[in-house]
Amino acid sequence: MRSEVRALRVLVIEHAAEEGPGTIAEEVLARGGSLNFTRVWMGEKPPPLGEFDVLVLMGGPMGVYETEHYPFLKEEMALLRRAVSSGLPVLGVCLGSQLLAAAMGARVYRGPWQEVGFTHVVLTQEAASDPVFSALLPPGAPAALPVFQWHGDTFDLPPGGVLLASGDLYTNQAFRVGRLAYGLQFHPEVDGELLSSWAPELPAGVSLGEENLREVERLGRRLVGRFLDLAREPTSMGGGE
Repeated sequence: MRSEVRALRVLVIEHAAEEGPGTIAEEVLARGGSLNFTRVWMGEKPPPLGEFDVLVLMGGPMGVYETEHYPFLKEEMALLRRAVSSGLPVLGVCLGSQLLAAAMGARVYRGPWQEVGFTHVVLTQEAASDPVFSALLPPGAPAALPVFQWHGDTFDLPPGGVLLASGDLYTNQAFRVGRLAYGLQFHPEVDGELLSSWAPELPAGVSLGEENLREVERLGRRLVGRFLDLAREPTSMGGGE
């Protein structure tokens, strides 16, 4: 007999006040889950991983390589290694994806240009068999996802990582390590409220079109929702510390 799914206990690590989980939080709550926040820029330390079913790492203005200025980054990479080793589902967004890549042995570095605004990423062949990305587009649909980007750093694909989406400016846009640990360079959490709060800091000329936002939010919710649904399955529940 199939075990009942249970409500997820989600640990969200935030690196800046303006980099909240947006629709990720909404999708967790819609499934009856709970959220626990660790605000590392305020000096907070994450609780033991064993208390949670999912680990989410949000974006931030710092670089993974700036550990001398932000020592909590080293602690997060160690936390990520434990999470992946134990099978805990992980979702890393923007800086979170770079931390996941670095924790798994990849190089993270400053790129030659900023990638900011609405764009598309193209799914790889491997995405067709991925448990999350394979469910995003119906058969026959263009293998592209509308996304919102805001980053200048990039990363190499970590050893054993599966590349799931690529872009025109930066090749590595989404990857998976292990069974259910995902790094997303783009921002699936974006909604109108979050984007409005970012608007004053965005470079001049970045379009904030409502139609683009609706499309990005719809696909972002589907992606996050699929990840959470898989994380809720009993086989996805990993051990912690």
